[in-house]
Amino acid sequence: MKSYDLIVIGGGSAGYAAARTAAGLGAKVAVVEGGRKVGGLCILRGCMPTKALLESAHRLHEINRAREFGVSVGKAKPDWKKIVARKDLLIEDFASYRRGQLEKGKFDFIRGKAEFADPHTLVVSGLKDGKKTRISGETFVIATGSVVSVRELPGLRETGFITSDEALRLKKPLKSLAVLGGGAVALEFAQYFRHLGVKVTLVQRSKQVLSNQDADYANVLTDVFRKQGMKVHLGTELVGFKKTAKGKQVIFKQNGKTVSVTSEEILYALGREPNVSSLALGKAGVELDGKTVKVSETMQTSQYHIFAAGDVCGPYEVVHVAIQQGEMAARNAMRFLRLDPEREKMEYRLKMEVVFTEPELAAIGMSEKEAAAAGRKTLTAKYPFNDHGKSMIMGANDGFVKIIADAANGEILGAQVAGPHASDLIHEFAVAMHYRSSVKDFLSIPHYHPTLAEIVTYPAEEIADQLPNS
Repeated sequence: MKSYDLIVIGGGSAGYAAARTAAGLGAKVAVVEGGRKVGGLCILRGCMPTKALLESAHRLHEINRAREFGVSVGKAKPDWKKIVARKDLLIEDFASYRRGQLEKGKFDFIRGKAEFADPHTLVVSGLKDGKKTRISGETFVIATGSVVSVRELPGLRETGFITSDEALRLKKPLKSLAVLGGGAVALEFAQYFRHLGVKVTLVQRSKQVLSNQDADYANVLTDVFRKQGMKVHLGTELVGFKKTAKGKQVIFKQNGKTVSVTSEEILYALGREPNVSSLALGKAGVELDGKTVKVSETMQTSQYHIFAAGDVCGPYEVVHVAIQQGEMAARNAMRFLRLDPEREKMEYRLKMEVVFTEPELAAIGMSEKEAAAAGRKTLTAKYPFNDHGKSMIMGANDGFVKIIADAANGEILGAQVAGPHASDLIHEFAVAMHYRSSVKDFLSIPHYHPTLAEIVTYPAEEIADQLPNS
């Protein structure tokens, strides 16, 4: 039986980061990948393919706005097959690069499905022949990602639906679509299909989309969706589903009334769950918190030699956090092997979330809601894009920039950008917050005029004027 210093289960972003880091520190490492395709969720079925599709949809939408800018063009139409083909070409390029990294890395790359036999042993079933082999590890990193979580709702399976996995491959035009959910996946696909000309209805359980965020920030997108002809139902309770002669029916309660929506297809986007069901974690003594692998700040599980990173443990299902967790887990695993009592600890002060709709939504750090829950005294200010010269020239008038700062010293605790290029603008705050900048420090940084970036100075200036001794 072959033995390793570290065995990483999963070859996605978190797993590769862990393996590369440990191998760079001189450890004997193996990566076990059981997916039919190699690349990880982000590359194969997550952030990269969805952004490729959205780019086509956004281009189509902007072309059809050309008359606003004095440009005469005919009505642009989508070619669904070519949109998907372009996405597939890009994803194969990204995936092949990751395959090369795994196959040529300074570690053993094993293709097979893994399950624990005991806290130090894995049984790996080969993907092609099913042959079982055993390998042992002094330490482990569990990084198997997540899968779509489908709730058992009355009539849902009988009626039929698609998930984000199928939506990525859809080459046949739809006439109408009901989207279930109000998170990033639901919102991005809802607008993708709407921009392709599909009649879209969004059904969300909470009273706002992005229920964990501030309402004013989330409502920017709700208002845009409605302006673009999308029907948005908030504060709902799903009752059931039926297949009728006119299509697939979603039945829900809203404001005490029963409402039904019929569409050609239903997109189920009510969340994902950790992909751990086949790992036999009980045999390893690894505890779960619900369906999530329970970890400490050091990324250690209930078995101190077993670590976890990425979607399997959360708390934020985004790639840059998964990579940070994977790298830290590997470094801490090496410290464990060396009997070094020191451990690095993850902190999420700079957590970010981006929704790649049009307009984009991006947030970092504390929201107003989170700051209040934590008992922090804050000052907030925001400035709208419809009063900002560069965004007005661009015809990008929806949304605002908001800053949440400490009321005593003006340190920037969080920020939200709902508007054009929000995914890029948010990094102004990421850098500032990394250095624990106050709004006054932030204002000392020059911003070129006229640019989108200079809008971030306006809410900072408003807060600075309210600070003690300002």
